[in-house]
Amino acid sequence: MLSVQQQVPLLKYNTLALPSTAEYFCKVSSESELQEALAWARQKQLPITLLGGGSNVVLASDLAGLVIYIAISGIELISEPNQAEKLIRVGAGEDWHQLVLYTLQQGWYGLENLSLIPGLAGAAPIQNIGAYGVELSDRFHSLETIELSSGQSITMTLEDCEFGYRDSFFKGAGRDQYVITTVNLKLSAKVNLCLEYPALQQYLKAKTLAEVTPQQVSDAVCAIRRSKLPDPTEIPNAGSFFKNPVISSEQVETLKQKYPGLVSYEQADGRKKLAAGWLVEQAGWKGITSSGVGVHDHQALVLVNYHGTGKDLLSLAGDIQASVLDKFGVSLEIEPRVYCK
Repeated sequence: MLSVQQQVPLLKYNTLALPSTAEYFCKVSSESELQEALAWARQKQLPITLLGGGSNVVLASDLAGLVIYIAISGIELISEPNQAEKLIRVGAGEDWHQLVLYTLQQGWYGLENLSLIPGLAGAAPIQNIGAYGVELSDRFHSLETIELSSGQSITMTLEDCEFGYRDSFFKGAGRDQYVITTVNLKLSAKVNLCLEYPALQQYLKAKTLAEVTPQQVSDAVCAIRRSKLPDPTEIPNAGSFFKNPVISSEQVETLKQKYPGLVSYEQADGRKKLAAGWLVEQAGWKGITSSGVGVHDHQALVLVNYHGTGKDLLSLAGDIQASVLDKFGVSLEIEPRVYCK
């Protein structure tokens, strides 16, 4: 049965450990409980905020209305067991990294490059999470959602989700209109490794392995991520705070004349992606602290919270954005979802 609480602190529900309070709060473990929560909010005409792992949000204010914590679990193989393609259905409340480890144990391959990404499965399509040469959209089949306004269940395909770089339909036209309940992924019993990413290649080459397995790829990704990114349970953070900006190749060549060390990656459309962390570091922000928040001293792309507030963090982010724009003429976009009055 649905239990709705009042004035619930959200410190433990966001990996930045920012102080915020939900006016009303409930945890839902099934689609029926979710429907009950949505009906309750509609009846009281309350705004709804959805929370999962809290690894991609900046809570810069208290949250009015009903905050729904998604805890829908379950991992199910929905293709024939003897088929090479493994279609799996995943509850939105499943921990993403634990899902990756589980699929590897089952011999279902394809997610190994996405190891150790924080958050829950239901948030993965919203962000179109990606790492080390693989994006969620590469392994995506479909998902089930509920429309917030009507409570209607809707299945969405790859095309419906309009995936882009760290982007999807749910961050654009579908923003705040749907809640994802399950995600269906296309994996395989056949090994088909993606090893093109330079850092991954270098790490595995140094290991001098006779043959690289999916599990070794996962282990390598975890090791690389741990060497670069702070553990949010030790130093509160939301991972990469800024998107890697994509600009024209002409702009890149102009910048390289002044900054020969500029890091860029070719894109399919001819444009080039810059390393946001490099830009932030070159602008002099690495290791800087201010008002209880700061920039991580090993990875400039990560903003951390020591004892500050969401507004302190956004103020620092704004100063960094202005500094990078002034120095390089490049705009940085904040990657996490910001909640601010």
